[in-house]
Amino acid sequence: MKIIPTLLVCLFCLFACAEAPQKTSTELPMEKPAKVTLTNTEGKYQLFVNGEPFYIKGAGLEYGNIAAVAKHNGNSFRTWRTENGKQTGAEVLDEANKNGLMVTMGIEVARERHGFNYDDEVAVKEQLERIKQEVLEIKDHPALLMWAIGNELNLRSKNPKVWNAVNDISKMIHEIDPNHLTTTALAGISKREVDLIKERSSDLDLLCFQIYGDLVKLPSLVKESGWKGAYIITEWGATGHWEVPKTSWGAPIEENSTVKASNYLARYNRGIAADPNQCIGSYVFLWGQKQERTPTWYGVFLEDGSETESVDVMHYVWSSTWPENRTPQIQSFQINNKTAYDDVTVESNQECVVNIKIQDLEKDDLNYRWEILNESTDLQDGGDLEKKPDAVDFEVISNNEGNLIFKAPKNKGVYRLFAYVNDGKNHSATANIPFKVY
Repeated sequence: MKIIPTLLVCLFCLFACAEAPQKTSTELPMEKPAKVTLTNTEGKYQLFVNGEPFYIKGAGLEYGNIAAVAKHNGNSFRTWRTENGKQTGAEVLDEANKNGLMVTMGIEVARERHGFNYDDEVAVKEQLERIKQEVLEIKDHPALLMWAIGNELNLRSKNPKVWNAVNDISKMIHEIDPNHLTTTALAGISKREVDLIKERSSDLDLLCFQIYGDLVKLPSLVKESGWKGAYIITEWGATGHWEVPKTSWGAPIEENSTVKASNYLARYNRGIAADPNQCIGSYVFLWGQKQERTPTWYGVFLEDGSETESVDVMHYVWSSTWPENRTPQIQSFQINNKTAYDDVTVESNQECVVNIKIQDLEKDDLNYRWEILNESTDLQDGGDLEKKPDAVDFEVISNNEGNLIFKAPKNKGVYRLFAYVNDGKNHSATANIPFKVY
């Protein structure tokens, strides 16, 4: 056998290594799954991730600005399903991991109000098998915090067997994934649902409640419900469209962005932070933008991606300091000297005088934009997808730094005038007034 000199061997090895294809990041071994536990010390609950205390400072989103959660010092976000139509569950978790965030991963569970029959054993079994495959695909991802089995399954629900199905899903998850907790998100808080869950879904590790205007009553509502375990508030934020005053023609009156921000802070302090024993954190709704009654009602971002004042509040809640540059604040907004609460009615083609007064703490240059939309008629239930109303062309007579004169639409009907005030730093104040043309 011919012996190759040692020097030639070394050179050959170096050349081979240099030419060999390198593993891409997606081929590298994944980190270990996080070990998530929940303790109860004399009635005080504490969440732990890999042995370290973890209080959830989170937001609800699926494909929104994940990096901005971390930028504003949040530590987690929740989704409603493993596949959101734009990213896979694994891709969402990868982006979370890149930004140092943990994810409460939602699992889509069929709702009775959408026609699913929990007496249909075949359909229930098929759902369980589908969910098992979803869990198997991402259960070991290091950014996974816990599983949220279904969203608001109690809304318009009559068949209690839904909770048997949830329990079976929870058991299945615990069997194949020993590292993560299971929960379900309820619309509101009621003793009826809590009792049903105690009876039929005892395998769940904790509960999630979703509550808006009544968040300030949270500690007493939890006590009245009889729930003594840990919980998370997985949706909270703007006053619900079902909770606000309406015009005489039935249009719900949306609070402006400054009133919303004030309410966010008060509700967080009086509701969530007020219960340090059972509440282990929260997810504000919605870290993004959506059409629900209006395109500005629930999202803390606008369609153009700019942040509203509620993001300032979440920055403060998550870090105890306000952002360096604050969002413009609304002091007043009127059409013909009337607010949204005054039933604004005008004649067809009538000249309308609008004034919005803004305070900007940094005295940034402000840009004012106006939009008229038809009143929404695509009114869905429980946050289901709605179509944004069509915009309406209107004649502007004058427009000068918050002072607008325009002609009302010529067609009779009900509309909303929207004001958007941007500071050039990606922050926007917004408000709208419903009005009727006769």
